Amino acid sequence: MTKRCQVTGRVPVRGNSYALRGIAKKKKGIGLKVTGKTKRRFLPNLQKKRLWFADENRFITLRLSANALRTIDKVGLPAVVRDMRAKGECI
Repeated sequence: MTKRCQVTGRVPVRGNSYALRGIAKKKKGIGLKVTGKTKRRFLPNLQKKRLWFADENRFITLRLSANALRTIDKVGLPAVVRDMRAKGECI
């Protein structure tokens, strides 16, 4: 299963992790230097949630980011499900 939020569509993004050496200038050094760079991934904050969908009188299980949970609290689960179905997402 992919690491993707079903509501917001958030996916992992790529970035770098930097290795630093030296003494900071404010500690009277010559400054920090980058001595190495490695690839890394920033993963979305995903949770698997089982939510009660009152319109169909059943539970639905969604893989959501923390931001999507806040969206559901704000606009309501029926509106979010309606938008997901309009986009072609199966629930």
